Amino acid sequence: MPRSPLSLAALATVAIPGLDAVDVRAAVAGGSEFDVALVIDAARRRWVVRAPTSAVAGAALEAEVVLLEALGAQVDAGALPFEVPRPVGFAHLPEGGRAAVHALVPGHPLVLSALGPGPGLSAALGRALAALHELPTSLVENAGMPAYEPDEYRARRQAEVDEAARTGKVPTALLRRWEAQLEDVALWRFRPTVVHGDLTTSHVLVDGDDVTGVLDWGHAAVADPADDLAWLLVAAPPEAVESILEAYQLRRTELTDPYLTARAMLAGELALARWLLYGVRTGRPDVVDDAVAMLHDLDAQTRLADEPAPESERDGGVDDAAAPELSVPIRSASAQRTAATERIELAHLTHDEHPTPDERPTQDEPSAKDEHPTQDEPATADDHPTAAAG
Repeated sequence: MPRSPLSLAALATVAIPGLDAVDVRAAVAGGSEFDVALVIDAARRRWVVRAPTSAVAGAALEAEVVLLEALGAQVDAGALPFEVPRPVGFAHLPEGGRAAVHALVPGHPLVLSALGPGPGLSAALGRALAALHELPTSLVENAGMPAYEPDEYRARRQAEVDEAARTGKVPTALLRRWEAQLEDVALWRFRPTVVHGDLTTSHVLVDGDDVTGVLDWGHAAVADPADDLAWLLVAAPPEAVESILEAYQLRRTELTDPYLTARAMLAGELALARWLLYGVRTGRPDVVDDAVAMLHDLDAQTRLADEPAPESERDGGVDDAAAPELSVPIRSASAQRTAATERIELAHLTHDEHPTPDERPTQDEPSAKDEHPTQDEPATADDHPTAAAG
């Protein structure tokens, strides 16, 4: 049974001695892994309390706390251009495990449709992701979180495709396309980096043209950096994608990965396979039907994208050889940027915890893991703690 906001506020007062809670608000939702609430104290400081709902979630929280401490040090050293949650207190739970409390990270959830070209927020996103991918992999490894080699990671993707194929519900042409990409050894020669692993619009906080914070680090790993780019490539406006990738490439040191965007597009597509598998495993025909419809939409759009352009267009087109390495796959995949691929962002579900179709996050609605106030209860600048608070 979910904990009430009042019981979570009580945990916050235990976690931070002297905290005088005067108001508490339920977060939009905490998902099935955590109960989450926003607590406001007498000084109008805002605190987020997260209590795991299972032993598995509790273990994940402990690893996340170790990682967040290391990430906070990277923020202080100037290696990360955004803030992260910094747990400042803990309360032991009767059933075991601990609840954690951190100051509310400033900013509001990113709205992808608001992204545009140029040196503004799109470029800031590219730089933020690049800085994340430049972190020492030991930060994740020392926290006991997963670390994968390229061949191992490709095998995980192959297992997902094989399981989806066994359902008999994935279009044959789409399966062949995925298989061809998974069998292309050159595509999977990448250097594993620190990845967030669950980036969505509600986990990236912004203010104006700045990325102010990144939330929910429980699925971080050493893995394929393409995973952190997938949600942007399939759902952000095309003109913004170019600016994101240009800033990302400039910020990365010695980046030699010509297939980064191709793997990112594949990762976005395979999110639909995971949505299908979730529906099959849980016996949810509504989810299965939803996933099948999106897979058929994607199949139609990828077939269109794979068709050769008319000779007149090819003769007058852009010279791919003169374009930056990271931009070439985007141009060849541009036909996918339709209703089908925009819906992939809604099904960007990389783990076993999935919302229902009606609960899937949209660009205007925070996801089930959002820890910030609802849009009709915005926090003012004075209500947000500074980066050093707590």
